[in-house]
Amino acid sequence: MKPAPFDYVRPETVEAAVALLAQSDNAKLLAGGQTLGPMLNLRLAQPDLVIDITRIAELARVEAEPDAVTLGACVTHSAIEDGRVQDFTRGLLPKVARGIAYRAVRNRGTLGGSIAHADPSADWLSCFMALGASLRIAGPGGTRETPMVDFVRGALDCDLASDEIVAAIRLPRLSSAARCGYAKICRKEGEFADAIGVYASDPERGFERLVVGAVGGKPLIADTPGLDGDADLPAMTGILNGIGYKADEYEVQIHAAALLRAVREAFAA
Repeated sequence: MKPAPFDYVRPETVEAAVALLAQSDNAKLLAGGQTLGPMLNLRLAQPDLVIDITRIAELARVEAEPDAVTLGACVTHSAIEDGRVQDFTRGLLPKVARGIAYRAVRNRGTLGGSIAHADPSADWLSCFMALGASLRIAGPGGTRETPMVDFVRGALDCDLASDEIVAAIRLPRLSSAARCGYAKICRKEGEFADAIGVYASDPERGFERLVVGAVGGKPLIADTPGLDGDADLPAMTGILNGIGYKADEYEVQIHAAALLRAVREAFAA
């Protein structure tokens, strides 16, 4: 199939893109297009207006601060994978990027697009939640900042109005004592995850978080697991029970395995 007819514009500022969104009752943003493109071709999405935000320089910017790094929403997965964006997580972000789909997708797919789509199996949702990220969101009234954990409300559901744009992701810098681990279980490389586990701990910030992803809805969080290198599968299963994860035995076991791999990776580093 081919897309239904639509108008196309390519603004050069965030303000112009927001104004276009506010003026249309049926507009879609185009960044990497890895989700929107197929939806247009299958006519699952039939917008009157497509707003291409790939020329907005602000959305591709990386801003380094003493206590945080802000990544523009149009930074691609491959930019992180290839080291074109400085890694301040000692390998976590490049590892996550390398495991996303296929190289052609990573060349085009963007951080902001992945987050705004809020697919339960998306790698960045779980990763950024584990790191304590917040989002900068631009709208008609200016910008607002919201924690990642509050932004995602459920499967394909997030706190983003029809006239707002995810502009950037702000990630706290990790101290030298921080530990991180990420594990994804899927049937073959490049497919959607069946289970995701992320562990992040930074004693200097008093921060420790375990995130369970690919659970069919919003990723689940255990903020104070108190883990160490001796963690085992029963401990992970206990954490899943403690945060209210309800599923059949197979689902519980693969999510427990993903969590254990993430924790062991963190403490092996």
